[in-house]
Amino acid sequence: MAKSGLENRHALVTGAGSGIGSAIARALSRAGARTSLLGRSRYSLENLAGDLGQPPQIAVADITDRSVLRETVHQLVDQYGPIEVLINNAGGALSSPLDRAADEDWDQMMAVNLTGLFNVTRLLLPAMKSSGYGRIVTIASTAGVRGYPYVTAYCAAKHGAVGFTRALALELAGSGITVNAVCPGFTETPLLERSIDRIVAKTGRDAAAARAELAGINPQGRFVQPEEVADAVTWLCSAAAESISGQALPIDGGETAG
Repeated sequence: MAKSGLENRHALVTGAGSGIGSAIARALSRAGARTSLLGRSRYSLENLAGDLGQPPQIAVADITDRSVLRETVHQLVDQYGPIEVLINNAGGALSSPLDRAADEDWDQMMAVNLTGLFNVTRLLLPAMKSSGYGRIVTIASTAGVRGYPYVTAYCAAKHGAVGFTRALALELAGSGITVNAVCPGFTETPLLERSIDRIVAKTGRDAAAARAELAGINPQGRFVQPEEVADAVTWLCSAAAESISGQALPIDGGETAG
C-alpha cells in the first residue's frame, strides 16, 4: 500500500472535539500522523484521544485568546515536537438580518472564523519554514466562495479565510509548505443540528421540513458527511497533493458549480 507521506508527522487539529474536526483527527491518525487535538472542552478531547488509540496529545485553549494559545501550543511542541501539519478547523456560525445583528455577533464571527486561524497559523509558520515542510488546510465553507442571506458576518469571515489561504500559498510557494482550504456545504454535524433548531424556533416549521430544505440546497439532495471532508483534507496533506496549493476545494455535491 502506498504511503501517505503523513507517517509520524505531528499534526494539529483545532476544534477537534466534534463534527468535522473529530473526523479529520481520526483520518489523519489512520494515515499515520501523530495527531494533537486542540479545543475548548477537555472532556471531548480526551474521549477522542482514547478512540484514536494513541497517547492523548491534548491542548485546551480558545484560538481567539492569543496569550493562552501561545503558551498551550508551545507546551505541545515542547512535549511532542514541531507541528508539521495544521488543520484550521475551529469556527462557528450565527445568523440574523444584518440590520438586527449585534456588534458582538460580528466581532465573534470574525474572531473565531478568521482571526483565530491567523493566530494559530502565525504561531506555527516559523518552524515549518525552518524545516522546509508544512501542510496547512483551513476548513472554510461554501460561504467562503458565494453569498447566503442572513449570515453576512459568517460569509465575510469565510471569504476572508479563503483569501488568507490564497495569499499565504503564494507567499510560501517554493518553501515546501502548501496552503489550501476546503469548502464544505451543509454537513451532518452538531453545528448543523443547532442551525436546524434555530430555524424551527424562528419559523415554527418542524425539524424534518427544515432538514429537507437545507439538504435540498445540495444538488445531490443530501448532507455532506464529516468523513468526506476528512478524506479530502487528508489527501491535501498527503504526498500525492504536493503540487496543490492556494486552492479552495468545494465539497458540496455541485452546489457552487454554477
